[in-house]
Amino acid sequence: MRTFRVVTAAVGVGLIGYGVYGLLHDSFINDPLDVLIWLVGGLVIHDGLWVPLLCVLGATFVRGRVLRGWLIVAAAFTAVALPPILRDGQNNGNASLLPLPYLRNWLILLAVTAVAAGLTALWSRLRRRRRRA
Repeated sequence: MRTFRVVTAAVGVGLIGYGVYGLLHDSFINDPLDVLIWLVGGLVIHDGLWVPLLCVLGATFVRGRVLRGWLIVAAAFTAVALPPILRDGQNNGNASLLPLPYLRNWLILLAVTAVAAGLTALWSRLRRRRRRA
């Protein structure tokens, strides 16, 4: 097991190094400081706002691990979907920029994951009842 951990850690560090090399040598990036600011901002928003908010909401309003799990999944989908949803209609004459109905797709994705979470919770409840009987 130790060898596996060392190998996966070495592969991970190598991939991070490759990514940093690519970032620093990309011709489209004019100022690497802008990327650093973007990365720090994402870290601050994630660890300083998003995760504490989800933890408080989950601990306060949600019962059950499945529903808490769905809340985390929905929050992750929302974080990814929010920028194109907020920029809907701002394609500046370029039809290939943001061409999809992102709000509709996000709502469908939330509905599908909610149904999956509901079915998982129902399955779990049925299994517990069978064990008791």
